[in-house]
Amino acid sequence: MHDEDEDHIHLGDDELPIYVGERVELLTVGVDVGSSTSHLLFSRLRLERQGQRLSSRYAVTDREVVYRSPVIFTPYVDGRRMDGDRLGDFVRSCYAQAGIRPEDVHTGAVITTGEAARRENARAVLEVFSEEAGKFVAATAGPNLESLLAAHGSGAAELSREGPGPVLNVDIGGGTTKFAVCRKGRVDHTAAIHVGARLVAWDDRGTLVRVEEAGRQLAARAGLRGLPELGGRLSSEEARRLAQFMADLVLQVATGESGQADLPWITPPLAESGPFRTLVFSGGVAEYVYGREQRSFGDLGPQLAEALQERAAGLGLELLEPKEAIRATCIGASQYTVQLSGDTIYLSDPEALPVRSVPAAAVRGIPHPPTAAAVAAAVRRALERLDLADGDGTFALAVHWHHGADYASLRELCAGIVRALPQTVGSGQPLLVVLDADVAGIVGELLRREFHVPGPVLCVDQVALREFDYVDVGRPLQPQGVVPVVVKSLVFR
Repeated sequence: MHDEDEDHIHLGDDELPIYVGERVELLTVGVDVGSSTSHLLFSRLRLERQGQRLSSRYAVTDREVVYRSPVIFTPYVDGRRMDGDRLGDFVRSCYAQAGIRPEDVHTGAVITTGEAARRENARAVLEVFSEEAGKFVAATAGPNLESLLAAHGSGAAELSREGPGPVLNVDIGGGTTKFAVCRKGRVDHTAAIHVGARLVAWDDRGTLVRVEEAGRQLAARAGLRGLPELGGRLSSEEARRLAQFMADLVLQVATGESGQADLPWITPPLAESGPFRTLVFSGGVAEYVYGREQRSFGDLGPQLAEALQERAAGLGLELLEPKEAIRATCIGASQYTVQLSGDTIYLSDPEALPVRSVPAAAVRGIPHPPTAAAVAAAVRRALERLDLADGDGTFALAVHWHHGADYASLRELCAGIVRALPQTVGSGQPLLVVLDADVAGIVGELLRREFHVPGPVLCVDQVALREFDYVDVGRPLQPQGVVPVVVKSLVFR
C-alpha cells in the first residue's frame, strides 16, 4: 500500500505503478485529425470500481469537458503530406491555452480519420501526439471504424435504444460520408461513400484551391461540363448543382432506392438496404443542417446542408438532433480500467510481454454448436468493423465464449482462428487471444500443439473486452501467475 492508500500494479519491471483504488480521477485528452479539420478537447473523468475484487471493471460516473479547442483546417505540406510541425504547434498552443502541462494528462486518444488517414505520413503525424505511447491510444481510423466512432459520438447509437426501428447515422465530412445503422444501442452495419463538402474548396476571392479527383468524377456525373483547374472559379450555379447531386447520393442510401451499387462506395455497400425513416447527421456539414453554423469556409458545406434539408423534408424523413456534430468523432477520453486474468493463462513466450495499446476486435455471434467456418467468419467481421487486416499490425481477439470447455468446441474455435488469420499465423507474428471464459490454458495448448502456431501465443482469460477497447498486458505477477490487463476504453461524450 502507498500513502494514497491505493493498491497498485506494474506492467513491467521498469514501469511506473498504475493505481487501482476504488475511485480514480483522470485528466484525458482527445485529438481528432480529419481530412478537413482538426480539434481536441480535455476532459476530466471520475471512475468507480464496480464490485470489490481487483479484477472488476471501472465505470465512468462523471465526466466534465474542461477545454474545447478551436476547430482548424488540417494543415498540409502538399496534396500528399500533412504538416506535422504545424499540427504539433496547434496542440502545444491548446495545452497552453488550457493551462495544462503534458505531464498532467493521464491518458488520451489520438485518431486520424477520413482522407487524412490515407495520407502517406498519417502514422508519422500520430507519433507527434503520442510520444508517451504507454498512456495514449493512437489509431488510424478507416471508413468502417470512423463510421462506428461517429455513430457513438453523435449519440445516434444511444438514440436508437428509444425507438422500435433503426436509426441511420450519416456523418458527412470533407472527403467522405459515413453511414452506420444503429439498433437497440448497437451499430449493426457500416459503410462509406466518396462524397464530402471539401472535395472542392476555394479561397476568400473564390479561387479554387482544392479539387479532388472524386470531386471531378461527381461533377461529371452531375452533368457539369467539368470542374475548373486550380486557380479557376466555380460559379454559384455549378456549386449548387454539385451539392444537390451529392445530397441525392447521400439520401439514396437512406431511402433504400435501387441503383445503390453505382454509388461511389469506398467500402462494400451497406449490408442493410433500408429504407431508414430516422436519421442523425454528424460531421462538419451537420453544423449547417442543424443551424449551429452560419459562416462559410470556402466549400460546399452550406449548399450541401441546404439540399439535404429540402430533400429530407420532401421525403418525410425524421431528423434527430445529435449530441455532437463536427466533434462526433473527436474521442473525449480514454478510460483506464484494470483487470487481472484468471489463473489459467497461456504464455508460450513470456518475454513477449508487456504489450501496449493493442486494439481489441470483439468476436461475437459464434453459433452453437461452434464450427470453424462460423468462428472464422466472426473473426473476419470483427476485424473489418475496425478496419484491421490479417497480418497488418498487432491486435487482440476478444472472444466472447459461451460454449463450454469441451475439447470439440474449443478445437473448432482454434481452427476458426487459424483459418481466419493465415498471414498473422504464417508470418510468426504474436497471436493474442483474450477470452471472457476460463479456457485460456486449453486454447493456448491447442493453438500451439495441434495447430502448430509458430509465433508467440498469448491467451488470457476471465477478462471482458468490448469494441473500442485497447489493452496493455503486463508481465506475470508472481506467485499467482496472473497478468495485469489495463484496458483503455474510448469514451464518448
